[in-house]
Amino acid sequence: MKHDRPLAWMMATAIASMTLTACSLDSNEPEKPFTTCPVSEATLYACGIGEPGTRSVADTEKVLFTDDDIEWFDPNTREIKFRDTMEPLRDRIPLLTSIEFYLSGEHLFTGGATLVGLVCSQMFDDLVLCCGKIDGEVIDDGHYYLYDCYPTQFVDDERVKANREHRAPQWETFLKYLESKGKLK
Repeated sequence: MKHDRPLAWMMATAIASMTLTACSLDSNEPEKPFTTCPVSEATLYACGIGEPGTRSVADTEKVLFTDDDIEWFDPNTREIKFRDTMEPLRDRIPLLTSIEFYLSGEHLFTGGATLVGLVCSQMFDDLVLCCGKIDGEVIDDGHYYLYDCYPTQFVDDERVKANREHRAPQWETFLKYLESKGKLK
């Protein structure tokens, strides 16, 4: 039994040496810092919400478009131009579906937005994504606009003004983000 102890120590030393040698073979690469969550670049995206007042995890998976889909935004006319490769929103979601804007996972527009078309006879006193524009007698339904209300003749209504003021900080963040991406016209 006395001979077994030196043999056990020799075996332990051999195993430890082999382990250290095997670990040192990968030491050509610098050690990477440990991170618990990958850091991603800021992203603007909009989600469609089917039924107002209900939110679920699945709702945030219904991404309608991201900033990559936006070609440009004109803050004066409020037109938002999507890339030609993107399927038209009016074909992807039904009218009057709520749309919420997010920036890097944080809810951006507290009032949300609604997709409306030119045939809509309802009034909305908060942000809307309007599919089309009536300019005099010219109807143009191939463009999208982010209006403070619908129809736009109610832009000076007290509720519309209050909603616009309430949303002003988020709107400024929205514009600054698009400007940083070179997407303001």
